[in-house]
Amino acid sequence: MTPAMPSDKDATHGVLFGLGAYLMWGCFPLFFALFEGTPAWEILIHRVLWSCVFLAGLIVLLRRWQPVIGALRRPQRLGRVLACALLIGLNWGIYIYAVETRHVLQASLGYFLTPLVNVALGMLVLKERMSRWQALAVGLAAIAIAVQLILLGQLPWITLVLALSFGTYGLLRKQVPLDGLSGLFVETLLLLPLALLALGWLSAEGASHFLQGDPRTTLLLIASGVFTALPLMAFAGAARRLRLATLGFLMYLNPTMQFFIALLVFHEPLSPIQLATFVLIWIGLAVYSCSAWQGRPQSRGA
Repeated sequence: MTPAMPSDKDATHGVLFGLGAYLMWGCFPLFFALFEGTPAWEILIHRVLWSCVFLAGLIVLLRRWQPVIGALRRPQRLGRVLACALLIGLNWGIYIYAVETRHVLQASLGYFLTPLVNVALGMLVLKERMSRWQALAVGLAAIAIAVQLILLGQLPWITLVLALSFGTYGLLRKQVPLDGLSGLFVETLLLLPLALLALGWLSAEGASHFLQGDPRTTLLLIASGVFTALPLMAFAGAARRLRLATLGFLMYLNPTMQFFIALLVFHEPLSPIQLATFVLIWIGLAVYSCSAWQGRPQSRGA
């Protein structure tokens, strides 16, 4: 049976949800820049803790405990979920570090690179066939990274860790039979014991910024959980209403916003070599996007 296409109203709502999700993600550098003097790993601890609390409240409100309980009753199947949790935790931590150290351009490049990493992982891990246009796009991305390594003499590790961690997270997440809300809650729940242990150690050492310093910082740490969950909820609403091709185009809004925030707000330097790197990856994304768009089903809807 052919799946029903979304109505014009559903498609419009889907685009609005998608824009909301990617606009919120695009503004994350401005939010995490507010944590002046708080170490990235302490922010990560609270992001896990308060995300878990907020998501638990949402699951109670929406009465969505059944998939969560079903997943927790099968601990032998939680291996992939734990791997997803560790990968998303790594991604969150490195991203916060990138904002704190004013390497938002590298973070932006990492998220521009993610779709091409997904293509490469699909070929290497899932043995998917790569079209010649996809191969060209991935090749341009590889050249871009090589340009930075050879001409700048440094490996853009923040870019690579963000792209590889999020790309691998997406690969594993597709193999987990949980919806977005339930899946993220189980992931944060698995990370919660580590977060509580780390928070306890910080408090015992008198090094915690939570309830022991500026009240503004305490409120920001709690808010980090809410700001983590809100765009994910909007994204889930968009994913239910839009085709993947449409969602993929909206995705570029996030790293584009981060790119301009890095330049215009944080005044990060952009050398000609770094600009050439971005241009190569942008060309690769254009080739990849055109290939994906041409291969889409010719049907009505967004």
